[in-house]
Amino acid sequence: MIEAIPWLLAAYLLGAIPTSYLAGRWGRGIDLREHGSHNLGATNLYRTLGWKFAIPVGFIDVTKGFIPTLLFSPRAGDDPLLPSLCGIAAVVGHTLSPFVGFKGGKGVATAAGMLLALTPAAVGAVALLWLVLVRLTGYVSVGSITAAAVFPAADWMLRPSRRTTADIGLDCLVAAFIIWKHRSNIARLRAGTENRFGHPRPSPPSVASP
Repeated sequence: MIEAIPWLLAAYLLGAIPTSYLAGRWGRGIDLREHGSHNLGATNLYRTLGWKFAIPVGFIDVTKGFIPTLLFSPRAGDDPLLPSLCGIAAVVGHTLSPFVGFKGGKGVATAAGMLLALTPAAVGAVALLWLVLVRLTGYVSVGSITAAAVFPAADWMLRPSRRTTADIGLDCLVAAFIIWKHRSNIARLRAGTENRFGHPRPSPPSVASP
């Protein structure tokens, strides 16, 4: 397992690349942590700067979880848990990035990339559930929290060849971590102050003066 440490660190650092922060800095000269929900994720980027920025960033965030899970783990060793561990390292890097003061996004897109590499069928089912819930409720957070909660069961049902206690335990760990990262959203949902997806956004902030 010692030989896996450099690959786990590489997965963490890849996940830690602050894509939303860089998009805000390079695209508009702003610090996304000072706008909208202050979260460094694709949803806040969309609300602040629009689809032009959010779509490519969301795609990159997915690949940050997919690449370590699929490509790093075979090089890290032959332990069957390594794909999940490499993916989890990327999710932790995305949410706790050392490049931006251990801030980050909420891990949904990066976790989706990790799980896409592990169980495409389960990710497809959960993604459909996410879309339906966001459409019905207007809240991205409701879709994300529910999708995270449901994924371990979907993985269990749709990938019978990997029904080990350790693997499902890791699924539950990722789900619990994502739900915990949404604790502020849960508080706003209970207070009735959560932002709805698709509401008109303010004009994009101006480029910061040199």
